[in-house]
Amino acid sequence: MHANEPGRDIRLEQLILREIRLPLREPFRISSGVVAERRILLLELRDSAGLIGWSECVAGEAPNYSPETIDTAWFAIREWIAPRVLGRSFPDARSVYPVLQRDFRGHEMAKAAVEMGCWDVEARLRGVSLAELLGGARDRIAVGVSLGIQGTPEALVERARAAHAQGYRKIKIKIEPGADIDFVAAVRRALPDAHLMVDANNAYTLEDADHLAGLDVFDLMMIEQPLEREDLVRHAQLQQKLRTPICLDESITSLERAEDMVALGSGRIVNIKPGRVGGFASSLAIHDLCEAHGMPVWCGGMLESGIGRAHNVALASLPNFSLPGDLSPSSRYWTQDIVTPEWTMTAEGTMHVPRDRAGIGVDVDVDRVEDLCVRREELTG
Repeated sequence: MHANEPGRDIRLEQLILREIRLPLREPFRISSGVVAERRILLLELRDSAGLIGWSECVAGEAPNYSPETIDTAWFAIREWIAPRVLGRSFPDARSVYPVLQRDFRGHEMAKAAVEMGCWDVEARLRGVSLAELLGGARDRIAVGVSLGIQGTPEALVERARAAHAQGYRKIKIKIEPGADIDFVAAVRRALPDAHLMVDANNAYTLEDADHLAGLDVFDLMMIEQPLEREDLVRHAQLQQKLRTPICLDESITSLERAEDMVALGSGRIVNIKPGRVGGFASSLAIHDLCEAHGMPVWCGGMLESGIGRAHNVALASLPNFSLPGDLSPSSRYWTQDIVTPEWTMTAEGTMHVPRDRAGIGVDVDVDRVEDLCVRREELTG
């Protein structure tokens, strides 16, 4: 059969896990910690027709963003996920998610890494781009940037000015208690017309409601994830006290959690990170739910390499991703990426969505991946 014949099933024969160490251009600080080097878990998926797909697990080194880590994900893929997908036929990539959800709980980032890789395999099998397979409608997407917590308001203003001059359509400012109101005020004075938002990464409690309401005067696009990740009820209470929309990130780990958010009024915007919600099938369901309720979504970043960026760019081309995502070009974080061509941004703050070739739209620099590799394991059906 030809690789683009639509009737053939996906049948994975091999998963190759690699851990690479990719140093950041500079340390990146949020309320829960500092990252100077990314330990990244890459997956190479080989199917029975010889097709190769690539994906990336976004789990971090420590369980500060979510309970998962690169090491728990590696274990989960080897012990529980790979045995459920290797040597098994799936009519399409969308069929993988229900199998993984039915058989065991949690480990969404590990599941997503395998599930999203299956979408790349299917796109290559069908001879279409990943964006087209997902239902993406745009050839270009708007790009935002995320600025880590800085030592002083002046340092933050310098970073924000530079980002604005580069053309970024949205500037996200990481905040925490003691580095919030004064910092945002300084940036707003310096950039009165810029599209600004803040991200707290769970750093506040409902007792900080009056303090957080002080951000309303800065005309922000949103306040992202101010309270604890499990708490939708208190987010709803906080949203009633704020004029600025709350955006939920860590809180939304499934379609059901998004449905609860809508029902409770816990926020007005959702940041969809496919790795956080178990992959593309779940991301598409959340996208469609939010679209039906008139709630915009955007695609957040997890300091991915160019492989993870490719998956995010394809997803962000869907219709309801109406706000700029955290999809910065390769040079924003890495001296050298692991894909060619590297991801770039225009002076107008947009990024091209590859639609003229099958799969994720970039080539993986396998030699560089092997040079950076510190751990490797092959799993076969």
